[in-house]
Amino acid sequence: MELSAPIFRLKRRARLIARNAKVPLHQALDQVARLEGYASWSHLAASTVEKGQTKKILADLAAGDLVLLGARPGHGKTLFGLELAVEAARAGRRSFFFSLEENEEAVLDRLRALGVDRDAIGDALIIDTSDDICAEYIAERVRSERRESVAVIDYLQILDQRRSNPELSVQLETLESLARNTPTVVIAISQIDRAFELKRKSLPELCDVRQPNPINLALFTKTCFLHKGEVLLKAQT
Repeated sequence: MELSAPIFRLKRRARLIARNAKVPLHQALDQVARLEGYASWSHLAASTVEKGQTKKILADLAAGDLVLLGARPGHGKTLFGLELAVEAARAGRRSFFFSLEENEEAVLDRLRALGVDRDAIGDALIIDTSDDICAEYIAERVRSERRESVAVIDYLQILDQRRSNPELSVQLETLESLARNTPTVVIAISQIDRAFELKRKSLPELCDVRQPNPINLALFTKTCFLHKGEVLLKAQT
């Protein structure tokens, strides 16, 4: 069944409905899905080209990878990052989703929108929305597990929003060390500069990453950029 708009635009439409009608996001997504002829958002999502993308991306990541996951607002980077965390948990890895952007209920709302049964995953997926989140906090939590892990961070540019935290360049080095010295894949969700939309490119690149303060982007071993439903994972050379 052909959709009336790309899935990222449908997600944006649902977020506007949720905000204006003051209803949970998963209800708004289901409403949009029904208008597209599907019983629920999970049924719609399962029928799109995005199906299987997270499994494929996760299979191409290995312990030691520090991954930048970037997209402009409304193109699904947070939802995609959460899907990666869910797939890692389903694959038997300890999985973390750290968010300074959303509270736990909002993250759970996103899980429901994905059609994910939180109880079925159990404690294989840890959702952490503490105000104390920074690179060292993340490293301590992940190292304490002493097992193969995937850590998704929502999102990179606000890790140093508290003045008591080290500057972002230092925190990025801590995350790179965590990935390199433990059996961990670290995935940092990232903002993309608005100037990208004027460049007529199909996908963002590292040069499009928003840097309120300069950081060493060469520390990332892989990049994963999203735009208009397209997803591209690429190794850094």
